[in-house]
Formats: sequence, C-alpha cells, structure tokens
Amino acid sequence: MDIAMQRKLAKLLAELRRSGRQQSGLDPRLVPTDPATAYRVAALVEEELGWPVAGWKIAAFKEQMQRELRAEAPIYGRVFAPLVKPAPVTFERAKLASPIPEVEYQAKLGADLPVRDKPYTVEEVGEAVVSLHPGIEMAECRFIHDTAFPPLPAILADGAGSGTIVHGPAIEDWRRQDISGQVVTLSCNGKVRRTGTAAAAIDHPVVPLAWLANELSRTGIGMKAGQMISTGTLTGMLAPKPGETFVADFGPLGSVSLNVI
Repeated sequence: MDIAMQRKLAKLLAELRRSGRQQSGLDPRLVPTDPATAYRVAALVEEELGWPVAGWKIAAFKEQMQRELRAEAPIYGRVFAPLVKPAPVTFERAKLASPIPEVEYQAKLGADLPVRDKPYTVEEVGEAVVSLHPGIEMAECRFIHDTAFPPLPAILADGAGSGTIVHGPAIEDWRRQDISGQVVTLSCNGKVRRTGTAAAAIDHPVVPLAWLANELSRTGIGMKAGQMISTGTLTGMLAPKPGETFVADFGPLGSVSLNVI
C-alpha cells in the first residue's frame, strides 16, 4: 500500500470522525496490508485532524480478546481531545458510531515516557503513573458492523475503535490496593450484565501500559505526561440502546456511570 493510498484512507477516516459518520465496508485497495501500515495511517489521521492526542486505548491484551477481535497481538489507538471526560457523561446514541461501553482502569501519566533504545520495565512505567481511575471507554468504529465489515488493519487505522474515555475520581493509594483481584461489574439500568477482574483480562493495568510504552517507543512516538490511557476491557463488550444507564462498579475503588439517550 503506497503512501498515496495511505493518505487517501487517512483523509477518509478523518472526515468520518469530523462528521460523526460511519460507512459500510471499505474499498479493498484502501485496506492496509499489515498492522504496521495501519498504524502509519492512524498517525496520518492524527495529522489530518490536527487534534491533540489526550490519551490512548489498549485492547486485546490477552488471547481470548484477540480471538474475538481477530487480532494476533495487543492493539492500540489514539484518544483525541476533548474525548477524555470525568463521569457522569450523557451520550446521544444517534451521534455515536457503533458504540460499546467497556469497563476499564484508566491510568494518567505524571511523567513523559519518551522514545528510547532501552525497553521500559513495568516498574518504571508504574512509577510514571500519577493516578489510576475507575472508568468506562465508550469505544466507537467508523465502519458499520455489517457483512461488509473490513479486516482488522482497517480498524487499526481507525484508532482501533477509539472513542471517549470516561473516568471517575482517582483511586486512593492505588499502589497498595488489590487492583488485579478486585471484581468489577457493568450494570445496565440496575441489572448486572458483565463481570470481570484485571487479573483475568489484563493481569494488572500497568502491564498493558508498559507494553504500550514500549510499542510507542519502538515506533518513534512516545507518551506524554497528562495523557490518560484506557488499559483494556475487564468485562467484554456490550451494545447500548437509548434510554440505558450504565454503571461500572469497582467496589471500594469507586464507580463510574454514563447515560445513553
């Protein structure tokens, strides 16, 4: 896929984001040939939009979610300003692109993690986290989930389905809390619909965060203080409908709610 086709796809994805639209399928000539090309297109989308990158999303950290998303490795995408918001948040379903609320820990960086030759350790990345928050990522996708849904590289070019990060207050003294073992739930209109733990889904939020720090360092991007990272779903995926209220309950660590109208 030459640079002209990469730029053509980036212009399309940027326009779909700007206008809040989706489309069915994608011209096969515009489907990136591999993940590396897809991520280059995602960088071009950032360039086309000219929007600040306020954070990142991580998905498919473990094999089960990789199978569901047809991925062979973890994936990531940019989260643009002003799409990092404190809870509660109200969304209009008609203005969302195939939304999926996902219960996730959100990690805020207090220090840069710049490009470097030496890989980052989990301990180093953990030290760079200034706060950890309960949250929900309202993921979106610029392609309609129909029979023409394009292959994964097209989704990676679209930011791996990045949407809005909704976060609660910082978890007090999070380094001393049982982050991995805490059971979390996703309720819809008062009924528990999904349950999970970080241990099962991502090990611990800092583990996928360290993976992302090294991936972005390897590819010459790096991470910046102040960015919020959605570290991966703990409860799987669920499609919302108008009139629904979702609550992500992290027990003693806090809760986050959002409304869909």
